[in-house]
Amino acid sequence: MYVETFTHISPWSLSLWFLINCNAGTWQIGHVQLCAELQGHGPCAAPQAAAPSDGLPPLPGQARVVICGGGIVGTSVAYHLAKLGWTDVVLLEQGRLGAGTTRLCAGILSMAKPISIESQMANYSSSLYQQLEEETGIKTGYVKTGSLCLAQNQDRFISLKRLATRLKVLGISCNIIKPKEIAKLHPLVNIHDLVGALHLPDDAVVSSPDVNHALAVAAAQQGVQILERTAIQQVVVEKGHVIAVETDRGSVECEYFVNCAGQWAYELGQASEVKVSIPLHGCEHFYLLTKPLQEPLPPNTPAIIDMDGRMYARPWQGGLLSGGFEKNPKPIFTEGRNQLEIQNMQEDWDHFEPMLSALLRRMPNLESAEIHQLVNCPESFTPDMRCLMGETPGVSGYYVLAGMNSSGLAFAGGAGKYLAEWMTYGYPTANVWPLEIKRFGSLQSSRTFLRHRVMEVMPLLYELKVPRWDFQTGRQLRTSPLYDRLDTQGARWMEKHGFERPKYFVPPGKDMLSLDQSKTFYKPDWFDIVGAEVKCCKEAVCVIDMSSFTKFELTSTGEQALEFLQYLCANDLDVPVGHIVHTGMLNERGGYENDCSVVRLSKNSFFIISPTDQQVHCWSWIKKHMPSDPHLHLEDVSWKYTALNLIGPRAMDVLAELSYVSMTPEHFPSMFCKEMSVGYANGIRVMSMTHTGEPGFMLYIPIEYALHVYNEVMSVGQKYGIRNAGYYALRSLRIEKFFAFWGQDLDTFTTPLECGREFRVKFDKDTNFLGREALLQQRQEGVFRRFVMLVLEDHDTELDLWPWWGEPVYRSGQLAGTTTSSAYSYTLQRHVCLGFVSPPPSPEGLPTPITPDFINRGDYEKRRKEDMDLGNLHGK
Repeated sequence: MYVETFTHISPWSLSLWFLINCNAGTWQIGHVQLCAELQGHGPCAAPQAAAPSDGLPPLPGQARVVICGGGIVGTSVAYHLAKLGWTDVVLLEQGRLGAGTTRLCAGILSMAKPISIESQMANYSSSLYQQLEEETGIKTGYVKTGSLCLAQNQDRFISLKRLATRLKVLGISCNIIKPKEIAKLHPLVNIHDLVGALHLPDDAVVSSPDVNHALAVAAAQQGVQILERTAIQQVVVEKGHVIAVETDRGSVECEYFVNCAGQWAYELGQASEVKVSIPLHGCEHFYLLTKPLQEPLPPNTPAIIDMDGRMYARPWQGGLLSGGFEKNPKPIFTEGRNQLEIQNMQEDWDHFEPMLSALLRRMPNLESAEIHQLVNCPESFTPDMRCLMGETPGVSGYYVLAGMNSSGLAFAGGAGKYLAEWMTYGYPTANVWPLEIKRFGSLQSSRTFLRHRVMEVMPLLYELKVPRWDFQTGRQLRTSPLYDRLDTQGARWMEKHGFERPKYFVPPGKDMLSLDQSKTFYKPDWFDIVGAEVKCCKEAVCVIDMSSFTKFELTSTGEQALEFLQYLCANDLDVPVGHIVHTGMLNERGGYENDCSVVRLSKNSFFIISPTDQQVHCWSWIKKHMPSDPHLHLEDVSWKYTALNLIGPRAMDVLAELSYVSMTPEHFPSMFCKEMSVGYANGIRVMSMTHTGEPGFMLYIPIEYALHVYNEVMSVGQKYGIRNAGYYALRSLRIEKFFAFWGQDLDTFTTPLECGREFRVKFDKDTNFLGREALLQQRQEGVFRRFVMLVLEDHDTELDLWPWWGEPVYRSGQLAGTTTSSAYSYTLQRHVCLGFVSPPPSPEGLPTPITPDFINRGDYEKRRKEDMDLGNLHGK
C-alpha cells in the first residue's frame, strides 16, 4: 500500500509556493513512496484487498451476471445484488480492486445535488456507509462533518434556497444561515464577501477505498466471486442478448453483464462486435492536501463548497483537502491507455493555480500552511452532468452504471441499490428516468462531441444555472430542414435530445444578444415576446416547428399491428381509419412508459407520435414487447417528416386556401387525420390536433416538401396575421389547459387514474392490455395522490420570484406535494402550476386515499413563509 507525496515542497507554505511558481516558472517535483502511516485514512489510501502474489484464482466458466469494474460503483452493485438473493455473481477488475478513481476520491459525501433522485441516492449512500462498519467490522472513515454551500451573490443565494426547499421535501436536514453563523461553524472561512450559505448538518466525509473494501468483503461473504487482474475484452451478444464475456484469461458465459468500468466504460461498449453507446468522457481533476495546520482542524469541521469560487475544501488529518472545477478542464484520452497509465497521471501546478488562489481568498489564514501533495484524480463526465444507469437499448441483459460526474462516492450506494432492484424486479423503486441511459441516443456518442461537451460540463458543475439554461457545445447536431429559414427570422434556440427547437422569435429591432444573455429567477426578458406569440395563437394563427417529435410507423400484413397495439396501449386502437387516439403505453404497475398519439393510417398501418426525448426509450419499450413475427414491422420515421403545428382560429382558413378543401369542424372533425395536398406538395398528413387545446392542425410533411409548404403557409397566412412561435408559447398554452407532458408531469410511476386520464383507459376492450390489473387494483383501493392545477393568487409577476418547477406545495400549513411544471398564463394573467398532492398518512402510517374535498377545500401555499414565499395557490 502506498501514497505518492512530494518531498521537495512539503516545507514550503502555500503563499511561498505561489510566489515561486509565478516568478520562477517550471518546477520539478520528485516522487517517493509514503510509508503506511496514512493507510486507510486519506483519500489517496490504496485499497486494502490484497491481490494474490503468484497465480490467480481460476476463472469460472459461467455465472448469472458478470460485473466489470472493481471500484466503489461495481462493488456496490455486487453487494446489492447479493443482498437481493443473487448467488452466481462474478466481479472482474482489470487491475487491483479500487485502484482507479475510487483510490483518489476526495471523500466528500454531500446530499446537495441538482435533482431529487441524486439527493435520494446520496442520502441512502450515507446511511449505507455508516451501516457497513457494523456489518463488516471494517472502518470506512465515516465522519459526520456537515457541509456549507456558500453564496457570494443574491442569485446564488436564491438557488441555494430553492435547493433547501427541495431537500426538506425529501426529509434531508438543512437550513439557510447568515455569514456570522458560517464563521461560527468554520473558523477559517473569510465571510466578508458572502451573503449566506446552505448548511447540511448530516453531510459527511468518508474514505472511499475503505468503503470499497467493506462493500467487497460484504459481497464476498455472500458468495460474490471477485477476481483482480482480469481484463474484459468484449461482451458476446447473440440475437440481441448477452451470452458471455471474453477476457484475457478466457470466457465466462452469463445472462447479464454490468458495465461499471468508469472512464473505460465507453471503450468497453465500443469494443464488442455489437457496439453499445455509453456517452462519457474522462477529465483530469486536481485537489491539494496540506500538512496539519498549526492549529489542526478538528475532523468534524464542515466541508466547504464555494461554487462561485469554483472550489471545495474538507478537513484532512488536521490539515485541509481542497480542489475545484476549473473553467478550462483537461480531457483525458483513454484510447489505448491502461489503468496504470491513468492512475499515475502527473500533477500540474500551473493548471491548479486558479483554484489555489480561490482557496487562499476564501481561507487567507492558510498562507502559512505546508503543502503535502497535489493529487491528479481522473473522473468521467456525461453530456448532461447526470450519471448513466440502466439496461442499454440495443442489447438485452447489458446494464450500465457509470459516468458519475465526480460524485461517485455519493451516488455509488444508492445507484447500486437501484440498479440491483432494476435487474431483480424489472424496475427500481424510484423514478430514475433523469439518469436512465436511454435518454441518450447513439448521436451523443461521437468522440468529438464528447470531448467538446466535457470541456463545458466540468465547469458547469459549479456554474449558477437559472431556469431555461442551455448547453452551448454540441449544437446544431439535429435540425429541421427549416432551421436556416427560422434562424434568419429571429428564432432563439434550445436543444432537446440533440434536436434544435425554437424557444421564441425575436421581433425586428430587439437586442438579440441581451436576450440571449439574460438569466434570472425573476420575470424573464422574453416575457412580452412570448406573450405576443400566445396572443396570436388565440386570435389569429401561429406556426411552430415541432419536427423533433418522435415518429414511428407500425405495419403488418394482417391484424398483427392492431393486436399488438391493443395489448401495448391502454386506450382502444380499434377505431376507423383516419382517427387519432391519445393513449398511454403502461408498464405492469400501470405507470406511463410512453404517452403518445396514435393515428390509424389504414387497416394495418399505424403512425405513433411521442415526445422528443422518448425516441430511444419508446423504441426500446415497443421492441421489448413486440412479438417475433416477420409480418409485423416497426420503423423509426422521425427523420422522414417535418412537423408544423398551425395553432389558432384562422388555421383552418390558411389550410383551406392552400388545399381547396373545407377545414371546418363539420368537414374535418377533431382528432382526425387525412392525407392531403398543401400547395404543390402531395402526401401531407394533416391532423386536427395541436397538443395545446387550441384549435388548429398538425402537418406531417415529407422533408423534401418542408420548405415549400412552410413558405406557402407563411405567404397565404399573411392576410390572417400569421407569425412564427416557439416552445415557450406552447408550454404556456398547454399548462393553462391542464395538459400533462411525459418527462415533466408523467413518469413510469404515474398512472392514468392519478392524473385524471381514466377516460383514456378502456377496461372493457377485448384485449387484456399491459398494466390493466394494476389499474383495476388501484381503482379498487383508491388513488393516493392526484395531479392538480394550481393558480398563484397573490404573486407579483414584476417583482416576485417566479415559480418554475419542483417547488413544494403546502396545504393548510402541511406539505402536500410538489409542482412538476409551471408557466405564466397570459390568458389568466397569473402563474399556473401543475403538480401532485397527497393527503397525510393515516395514524398507522398508511397511505390515505385522496378525495375531492381534500383537493378543493384546502388553503394552498407554494413554499413556507420561512423559505421563499411565492404566494397562495388556488386549486383547480
